[in-house]
Amino acid sequence: MRVLVCVKRVPAPGARIVITADGRSIDTSHLGFTMSPHEECAIEEAVQIVERHGGVAAVLTVGPPEAQDQLRYAVSLGVEAAMLVPTDGGDWDPQRTARALVAAIGHAEAEGGPFDLILFGNESADSGGFQVGVRVARALERPVVNGIKAIDIDDGSLVARRPFDGGFEEYRLPLPAVLGVKEGLNLPRYPTLKGRLASKKAVVESFESNAAPGGLTMREFRAPREQVTETRILGSGPAAAPAVVEILEELGVL
Repeated sequence: MRVLVCVKRVPAPGARIVITADGRSIDTSHLGFTMSPHEECAIEEAVQIVERHGGVAAVLTVGPPEAQDQLRYAVSLGVEAAMLVPTDGGDWDPQRTARALVAAIGHAEAEGGPFDLILFGNESADSGGFQVGVRVARALERPVVNGIKAIDIDDGSLVARRPFDGGFEEYRLPLPAVLGVKEGLNLPRYPTLKGRLASKKAVVESFESNAAPGGLTMREFRAPREQVTETRILGSGPAAAPAVVEILEELGVL
C-alpha cells in the first residue's frame, strides 16, 4: 500500500487570532502552529494501514518553508516520505492549492508509482473550506468521500463509513481512492524519541509550483465580537442574601 496524507499548517487550536490593522492578514508573531486535528488522525490512519498491509506512508503540504515543522512531526510518527510545495507564506485559494497538490502528486507518482489511498482532513482548522480534497480527487479522476470515521481495506478495495442519523453510511470504493477523514477516526500516537531523531534527519522533497490562482479573492478578515464574562461579588455571609434575591428576581426565577 502507498498512502499519502495531505496536511495544512494552521494556527494551534484555541489560540487567540489577532488581525492586522489593515484587515488583510493575521498577526502571527505570537502564534503557535500545528496541523489540523482531522489531519492528525489521517496521519495515524496512514501509519496503521502501512503497519497492517506493508508499503509506504507519505505526507505532502502546500505552505511556507516553516511548514517543514509539520512534515517532520509526521515523520516522527512513522511517515517515511515528506514533500513540500513552498509558498511565499500567503494562504492560497482552494483552486490554486488543489492544482499545486495535483502537480506534486503527479511528480511523486511518476517516480514511485500511484498512491493507493490519499487522505485529507475533512476540512482545515482555519479556513474550513471543505474543497481541496474534492478538487484533487476530481482532477485525478478518483472516487472521494468525506466525513469518514472508519476505514477497512481488503483485496484492492476499501470500505469507508461515516456517521449518519445515529448509524453509519457505508461506501465501497475501488482503489486508488481519496478520503476526507474526521477527528475520532482513531487516537493519534505520540512521537517516540527514535521518531523525533529520525525526523530531524529526514529529507523533505520540494516541488516548485506555477499553479494559477482560482476565482476566489480575499477582501478582508473580520474578527467575531469577543464575549466578555464579568464576575460581580454580591457579598459574603448572611449580608449577601438580599443581593442574591435581587439577582434571582432579575432572572425571573422568583
